[in-house]
Amino acid sequence: MRSLFAFSFKKRPPSFPKNFLPRMRTKVPGPQSVKLTELLRRFECPQITFVNQSSPVFFKKAAGVNITDVDGNRYVDLTSAFGVSGIGHTAPAVLQAIKEQTKFMIHGMGDVHPNEVKVLLAKRLSEITPGNLNQTIFSSTGAEAVESALKTAVMHTKKTGVVAFTGAYHGLCYGALNATHREDFRKPFEKQLGRFSYFAPFPDARLYEDKASEASLKAVKALVKKARRSAHPVGAVIVEPIQGRGGIVVPPPDFLKELRGLCDEEKILLIADEVFTGFGRTGSLFAVEKSSVVPDLLCLGKGMGGGFPISACIGTMRVMHSWGPSTGDAIHTSTFLGSPLGCAIALAVIKDIEEKRLVDRVRALGDFFKRELYKLKERHSLLVDIRGAGLIIGLELGLPPPPRSGRKPALPWAPATREAKFFIEECLRNGVIVLPSGPFHNTLSVTPPFVISEREIAFCVSVFDKVLKKIGTGLGWPHAV
Repeated sequence: MRSLFAFSFKKRPPSFPKNFLPRMRTKVPGPQSVKLTELLRRFECPQITFVNQSSPVFFKKAAGVNITDVDGNRYVDLTSAFGVSGIGHTAPAVLQAIKEQTKFMIHGMGDVHPNEVKVLLAKRLSEITPGNLNQTIFSSTGAEAVESALKTAVMHTKKTGVVAFTGAYHGLCYGALNATHREDFRKPFEKQLGRFSYFAPFPDARLYEDKASEASLKAVKALVKKARRSAHPVGAVIVEPIQGRGGIVVPPPDFLKELRGLCDEEKILLIADEVFTGFGRTGSLFAVEKSSVVPDLLCLGKGMGGGFPISACIGTMRVMHSWGPSTGDAIHTSTFLGSPLGCAIALAVIKDIEEKRLVDRVRALGDFFKRELYKLKERHSLLVDIRGAGLIIGLELGLPPPPRSGRKPALPWAPATREAKFFIEECLRNGVIVLPSGPFHNTLSVTPPFVISEREIAFCVSVFDKVLKKIGTGLGWPHAV
């Protein structure tokens, strides 16, 4: 495939939006956010939005790396709103695509009378994705892209079993939920879930030291072998190149390549879930490229739409043709499949990444961010681990583990869950938005828009330093022990 970056600038270098440091006008949450919280409680299912004395704040506008709430408080967003706004909030390229496309049409009939833009995006994805991934199923969300991949695997292999990994997050729709590991997401719905998923340990070097890949691959192989005698023999393995919601867990560099080899050996499909890591987030256009791996199916979403809901499952022609031709009624589709507006925006996002060399920018800024964080780690024992790639970075907070007689602790620290909660709340009060991740919510997930600058990064690190000092001294922290 032609490289996405096979071009040269003939005009001026790319320009980036002007970002601003935080400006806090009220306490957080402010009075307008408090009023909206009470209104929301009346009209939204209570399980959806978490409410306490520090959260939520209600957003009103966003641009670049900044979000402003209804009380006029301006924040630096280190989340890209769940990793979606990679090219920046309300990016000019996205706004222009919306303006141009809405002159012609907003909604189409994706699987009956397709629109032109859908074809152009499908072709463009075949050009920029690795290897011979060249046929696409469009949808609206990452979970739907995963569902498309799981269905495609069954159509191709005729085997219903799927191996996923501990810590995995693939979405909360019923098909994707089967491959999502967290028990609190699964338990309420267990009686309605299928029984076709198996979980192998994700190769986390903190747990398996230098044999991380070996332990994980051995477990995958054992699960495949055992499942041969079950009602659900394994037809596919689904993996995140870097686990996002699972705690920004990065596998050893050899893992994906060895997993690809194992799948080939067992004649099963490899599904790469790059909903979070795709479109430049890791410092490569797609994270699998770092390992020179081509999956059979690739799931994309989040950053693909620059804030608009669109996703895709892309596969080889050999695998996708297992669906067979349409007989008049598509057996897997949705109302908004191949939305002309979504496809136009996705094309604009790809072009923006290309023309502004954002993948190179992500690599450079990610290196700078981690260098500054390592300096912080030297000063604060609570910050026990920094990991990630590009602009997907995890900061893990940990405490000395309690003594255990006769047993070596799984980790050299205990998860500092309460401290992480306070850290996130205090950052918000200082105008910096971060999110928790991992099974104990003690890993801080840092995934800013690619248009962030060293100035904003340095400011955010200074806020981290201030908050860690506050926790360390116990001053102003009601949970101090």
